[in-house]
Amino acid sequence: MLVRRSLAVTASTAALLGATAVGVRTLLSRQAAVARRRIGKPLGEDALDADRVWRRKKHAGVPVDLLLLGDSIAAGLGAGHRRDTLGARLAKGIARDARRPVRLRTAAVVGSETSALAAQLGTLPEDYRADIAVIVVGGNDVTHRIPVSRSAQQLEDAVRALVRQGTPVVVGACPDLGTLRAIPQPLRALAARASRQLAAAQTVAARRAGARVVALARAVGPVFAERPHEMFSVDRFHPSALGYRRTADALLPAVLAALAAAPSAAAPSAPGSALPRREHATSTSAHARVERNA
Repeated sequence: MLVRRSLAVTASTAALLGATAVGVRTLLSRQAAVARRRIGKPLGEDALDADRVWRRKKHAGVPVDLLLLGDSIAAGLGAGHRRDTLGARLAKGIARDARRPVRLRTAAVVGSETSALAAQLGTLPEDYRADIAVIVVGGNDVTHRIPVSRSAQQLEDAVRALVRQGTPVVVGACPDLGTLRAIPQPLRALAARASRQLAAAQTVAARRAGARVVALARAVGPVFAERPHEMFSVDRFHPSALGYRRTADALLPAVLAALAAAPSAAAPSAPGSALPRREHATSTSAHARVERNA
């Protein structure tokens, strides 16, 4: 009799747990659909083209080559003007500090997962060598539930490829998706935990490959959480112009430090200093255009 009761209790418990699991999956699926409807695609799928030579007044000489890789944040989706994209913000910051023009090339693509980094590198001309590369990626890996270990390894491979050719790399670790109020609870809490786990794995992998890492969740997460109406664009998912400014400000010290530590770099803050770089051809006319005092 006791054995029968025990088996009955076990079966009931298993059935309850199974029903609960199904209920949770259903709830999360519904919440994901709600989030997709709330966010939509009011910005489209193409970021503004900010690729050009950025300079401050009276800054002449050979440009520093800045490469942006990754997802929509690296591409600048959500910025209302090309000068407000992440790449342009970083380019202007480098130009201001180094007193040199900066040539921006954005290989980042909206919607990319970490697996796309290899293809983004593959789009670059064979003779192209950046003086500094910045990678921001990971949000889509979280929303698409890509295994953390796989994403981290793909990031490490991309960093190693760049470092091998002599390009310093700065990685902006996955932002905190818990700041996205368009995502309902409890899905938002799960997204926050998943993004933290990915960011931690990215940090280990990127540093192992030779990159400098900026923890964006810690650096800008709090201000995005406290001031979402200012920090996010109209879709409540991608940064606004102010959000990109804050993100660039968080990344810039690591970028300048990486440039200064590069074997060919001169002291970037010295008046009229040059950041010597390898000469290479530029394949598109966009890189010949110049934006002054943006």
